[in-house]
Amino acid sequence: MTRRQFAIAWLPGMFFGGMLPLAACNAASGKFVVQRSKAEWRKLLSPESYHVLFEDGTERPGSSPLNQEKRDGTYICVACNNPLFDSAHKYESGTGWPSFYQPIPDSLGTKTDYKLLLPRTEYHCSRCGGHHGHVFNDGPQPTGKRYCNNGVALRFVERAEKLPELLS
Repeated sequence: MTRRQFAIAWLPGMFFGGMLPLAACNAASGKFVVQRSKAEWRKLLSPESYHVLFEDGTERPGSSPLNQEKRDGTYICVACNNPLFDSAHKYESGTGWPSFYQPIPDSLGTKTDYKLLLPRTEYHCSRCGGHHGHVFNDGPQPTGKRYCNNGVALRFVERAEKLPELLS
């Protein structure tokens, strides 16, 4: 296990009981095309998905079945069905979270967060503002980026299926 893998897998659990702290500020407080009340989001989403998307939570590494997903298709936001990543851009990062080196254009927004003291780039769905993960500069070429995504914030749609309509 590398130092990075150790830090990602064990340190959050040691200090935060397996979950990273909640953020004081969330991208979902901005103006997005899809807006719902907290109660409406809670009805539409699982507790785990709600926690990640709208409380800036983090799922336990290695817990997502999407880590093993190898089919051809699209990864969409579980809250609003916005297409975020193409499966052609997914790769095994060794971190325990689904990782991609490139998003679908205009699907994500970013902001800087300081939850772990040092600045990181958080990314969120551009339609609903739901938190998906963080982007790092240690990914493969051609972009050199690693979009490290929480699996509970995504839904996989196989290429043969029709993508669901965007929620409004």
